[in-house]
Amino acid sequence: MTTQALPLARADRTLQGAGLMIAFCILAPLLDVSSKLAASAIPVGQVTLARFVVQAALMLPVALAMGARWRMSPRLLGLVILRAGLLVGSTYCFIAGLAVMPLADALAIVFVEPFILLIMGKWLFGDAVGPRRIIASIVGFAGALLVIRPAFDAFGLIVLFPLGTAFLFAFYMLVTRAMSTAMEPVAMQLHTALAGMAICLPVILWAEGSGIASLDPVMPQGIFWLWLFGVGFWATVSHMCMSWALRLAPAATLAPLHYFEIVTAVGLGWAVFGDFPTIWTWAGMAVITGSGLYVIWRERLEARAGAAARALTDPGFQP
Repeated sequence: MTTQALPLARADRTLQGAGLMIAFCILAPLLDVSSKLAASAIPVGQVTLARFVVQAALMLPVALAMGARWRMSPRLLGLVILRAGLLVGSTYCFIAGLAVMPLADALAIVFVEPFILLIMGKWLFGDAVGPRRIIASIVGFAGALLVIRPAFDAFGLIVLFPLGTAFLFAFYMLVTRAMSTAMEPVAMQLHTALAGMAICLPVILWAEGSGIASLDPVMPQGIFWLWLFGVGFWATVSHMCMSWALRLAPAATLAPLHYFEIVTAVGLGWAVFGDFPTIWTWAGMAVITGSGLYVIWRERLEARAGAAARALTDPGFQP
């Protein structure tokens, strides 16, 4: 009886994790929609600050209810500040790009982040990365160029902002990986939000009255308060869905589902802003998605081979 219940429980957890990952893919583009709507009248830096203010306000009662720890070592505090700084930079870059670019185009460029992460993991952590996955990463970058080239003609250097997001978010993920064993997801979200506020707020206060268009704050009017709240709300809810999904199901199982976010972004971009991807954007998204799924498939093969090899040497090992 027990031997049959265990696989069923594991399958249920995996199904729940997949459901939460799909929820992330549906909710995360709502953050992008809110950011684009807010940035039409609010400076990009102020929209970025709003994300962390709202996230901190939402996460604080949750963290207190769960008894999150506040004390941390100097090393961990440094990683929290670094993680927040990278998230501030990646958020700013993405909102700056979204302010003028279609949602699907900007997100397609950002989706080269897994390939950047793959290469950086090899250089920084010595992760095993074979030539096939390196070639797939190069192909993925080529897919991004299919989106960037025509977008560059239409929008100029602004198209490099989403690419900056991809690089900064890749570093953010590596820092998160280094912190994951030392801090719970709820505490990590709260401390990152507080550190993000501490980074953004002095900059915005300094820029007040400076005339710097992207930083000089303005008083939001009417519906724009809702858009600013939406930036932080959808960021918090979507990323908590991802965090809990990764606790319930293996990352290798969830990773292919992440590309569903592109589908949601295309739908919302068309429904809210009337933006429908060009043929070049469709081609780039197809190449990026295909390359990404190939990399995931290769990593699964490597994981299975490693598990099989360990099972031969360790009879008590269970993958």
